[in-house]
Amino acid sequence: MFNKYLSFIRRVSVTGLGKGGVILTTSSFITLVILELARMLGLVTNAYVGLVTYLLFPFLFVVGLLLIPLGWYQLRKKTGLSTRRLLEEKFGPDETRGSLTGSRLFRFITLLTVINVFFLVAISTQMLGFMDSAYFCGTACHSVMNPEWVTYQQSPHARVRCVQCHVGEGAEALIDSKLNGLWQIISVTFNLYERPIPTPVRQLRPARETCEKCHWPEKFYGSRLMTRYNYQSDEESSLLYTTLNLKIDAGKAGAKAGIHWHIGQENEVRYTSVGDRREMMLRVEARRPDGRYHRYYNRNATAHSAEDVVERSMDCVDCHNRATHIYEEPERAVDDRIKRGLLDLSLPYLKREALAAITRNYTDSTEAYDGIAQSLRNFYMRNYPELEREKTTIIDSAVMVLRDIYSRNIHRSMNIGWDTYASHIGHKGNTGCFRCHNPALVDSAGAAISYDCTLCHSILADNHKEPFQFLEPAETGDRDYQRHRYLKDEFLNSFKK
Repeated sequence: MFNKYLSFIRRVSVTGLGKGGVILTTSSFITLVILELARMLGLVTNAYVGLVTYLLFPFLFVVGLLLIPLGWYQLRKKTGLSTRRLLEEKFGPDETRGSLTGSRLFRFITLLTVINVFFLVAISTQMLGFMDSAYFCGTACHSVMNPEWVTYQQSPHARVRCVQCHVGEGAEALIDSKLNGLWQIISVTFNLYERPIPTPVRQLRPARETCEKCHWPEKFYGSRLMTRYNYQSDEESSLLYTTLNLKIDAGKAGAKAGIHWHIGQENEVRYTSVGDRREMMLRVEARRPDGRYHRYYNRNATAHSAEDVVERSMDCVDCHNRATHIYEEPERAVDDRIKRGLLDLSLPYLKREALAAITRNYTDSTEAYDGIAQSLRNFYMRNYPELEREKTTIIDSAVMVLRDIYSRNIHRSMNIGWDTYASHIGHKGNTGCFRCHNPALVDSAGAAISYDCTLCHSILADNHKEPFQFLEPAETGDRDYQRHRYLKDEFLNSFKK
């Protein structure tokens, strides 16, 4: 069979064009098979090699196949002979005898065609699978997507493929995503992309097609306890607790409404905001049980052009806007590493100095790495020289942890610094819940959307030494007595229907 194939190749290479096609097809096929075997064995993992394997070599393979019949066409024009006569001259009468469809030559060509089609289908499938992998999405355009890749790998959705949220289902969505990918390649090639990359809320699939495949509204019921560890800036980096009982109910079947009331299927919340950042709300409307909408307007809003205004029905990503690519706040990041034991509290003023070291205005990663080390080491050398000598290893470990925090969250090449991407979970400043729940948004009667803290959570401790401070007996002489009693009663009454 192999000798027959070689004989066929020699006879089919009738012109320089045909010989070029055979060489191109054969060499690209062999190279592609070698690279694919290397990838399967784990010898090659680079995304750029994958691009060459699945895009360049299949393209060269097809070009080579097309050049072979073009060579025959060129020979036919040159000699004036028919294709059948040329085939008889090159392959002999035994191979071409009988009807054209029944000849041995035709059957051999048909077999090779089937093999080529099978090969191209298999490679196309592999190519689509590779291009749908998270590794490809995160590393193919390293300078652009590296920040998203770094945060993705440390996110709650690190085992969810990018395409499950960023690409829709069906052929139309697949084609749209590939066309969008083509534009991204052009943007990277000609440096047309934005820095930082904007959050693609408009391009994301609806949350009911993505988030709710795992997190469906019926799942949200009751409450969930959350305790936040807040380390202070004193010498001991003292620990204070903020404990919240989150009311996560969607408010179904007679249950009290909670945070997820906003996405209950029988409810609908629509809003109009300024720009796609969705931080300044101009109008909010909520559907009532009778089907009518209760509307609130921002009495402090100024006029905006139609191009600046965005209308949207609220869903998961309006609050969980950083569900995967999560950038940390510096103070939260330091608190988290202390809580996990990665930063040793035996170092005096650890919280204060760690926070100062990572929030200085460094120009690049090299300066940041050097600056973090110098900041921490110089502080302990100046103020605790004995400690600095005794705990060199602990200080060096703290430096490594702080460098890791910095490299995870700060990417100067993409203009990403602290707080570049605002998270709408919670309500830091005027973000998150307070975008709608504030005194500026009022209805026709002048009543504002409720912004009572206990609407969404019971407060059991608010920066206290005890994690359940407000469940302890209240001291009548305490200046916080009334608040203490109110929050305790609110929590206990929240369980009553």
